[in-house]
Amino acid sequence: MYINYNKSSKTLGPRMAALFTNLYEVRLLTFRVADAVKYTGLSPVAVSNLLHKAQQRGLVTRLKPGLFNLVPFELGDVSGHIDSPYIIAREMVAKAPYFLSYGTAFELHRMVTQPIFTTYVSSTKRLRPQTVGGYDFKFIKLSDEQIFGMERYWVDKERFVLISNIERTIIDGLKHPEYVGGVTEVAKGLWIKKDTINIGVLIEYAKQLGVGAVIRRLGYLLEKYKLADEGILRELQMQLSATYQRLDPQIPSEGPFLSRWKLQLNIDQEELDAVRFG
Repeated sequence: MYINYNKSSKTLGPRMAALFTNLYEVRLLTFRVADAVKYTGLSPVAVSNLLHKAQQRGLVTRLKPGLFNLVPFELGDVSGHIDSPYIIAREMVAKAPYFLSYGTAFELHRMVTQPIFTTYVSSTKRLRPQTVGGYDFKFIKLSDEQIFGMERYWVDKERFVLISNIERTIIDGLKHPEYVGGVTEVAKGLWIKKDTINIGVLIEYAKQLGVGAVIRRLGYLLEKYKLADEGILRELQMQLSATYQRLDPQIPSEGPFLSRWKLQLNIDQEELDAVRFG
């Protein structure tokens, strides 16, 4: 990649030029102090001083302590450039297994009818919710065994992040509907993708996750929208205990009970019926 060193306000010294050249070559536009140490051979203290000067000169944007992104030279004197929130999320979990999930995955798979303003990240690394570069991030802690059902999402021609695939996205939405906008929003996503979803994979993921409420909600929606045959539905029913769960855990406990799925139907059925008509 060509770097213009002739910007009067962004002239690079040799160490800074070497660092930026290396970061551009590996497309590491959002990077940590440890990455800068790796590519300069300097001590963490020296690198921190170097990056502090770069920030003052508008060459990098400090996203949070220890995390920066390069300001592309083609932006001229702009010094507040923020990279993609998806790339920032990937760098925030460092090397821990992760994938973008819940509302973010629903949005990236075009399964939502309302905007999502938080970037959701499932990872084995425990992180608190935080705002970085003006973006809100929420991290959902998973065990190693719960890291499955991912695919690549290309942020640009050279960089990608991992997101939950369509089937895992639906299953996660049924586990924590509050991170998607409610069970009705999950139902909309299911209906939107009904022609591309692999029902067998969907059921296998539900069983692998092993959460009774997910199996109940999934079976109910598959039956309601006629997306699975009786054999598949019976297979799911065999997984159920005698305990009842609410169809949507965000809504108060009211409405009829459905023994077949051990669910309390606390969502207006007209609302769920309307999903099929957009």
